[in-house]
Amino acid sequence: MSSLAQDVIAGLTGRGLTIAVAESLTGGLLVAELVSVPGASAVLNGGVVAYNTALKHSLLGVDARLLAEHGAVHPDVAGQMASGVRSACAVEGVPAAIGISTTGVAGPDPQDGQPVGTVFVGISSDAGTSILSLRLEGTRQAIREAVVFESLVQLKIILAAPAN
Repeated sequence: MSSLAQDVIAGLTGRGLTIAVAESLTGGLLVAELVSVPGASAVLNGGVVAYNTALKHSLLGVDARLLAEHGAVHPDVAGQMASGVRSACAVEGVPAAIGISTTGVAGPDPQDGQPVGTVFVGISSDAGTSILSLRLEGTRQAIREAVVFESLVQLKIILAAPAN
């Protein structure tokens, strides 16, 4: 995965963009993978591990009604987390150019009516917010690692696209 993280950091650096990360089920694995790349400090504003559902609202601004109605494992929650972390990790009043979030069920038990392996990755920028829906299988750790991998793949794809 480190080569993917290197590609993402290089893509951000080449475009002069910053990134902020909001994690739930990955518990800091995604930001740790980015931090493992030398030079990440130039583009990585920071990360928030909002493992407790209430923190998704208080730290990241996820709508309380959405959380009450659907729980934390929902595509709109991922989108709002990704958007919210851009502001939560603003530097000198400037939000991160890209926010990415992970929320889902790594197991061993279902959560919020969602089966193990249900994951949503949100990616937010000034161009809008997109959601990647995943249905993964494996152990708790394998699911968490797969989410990090898929998140990095999505970032690499976005950064490889021609700039608008």
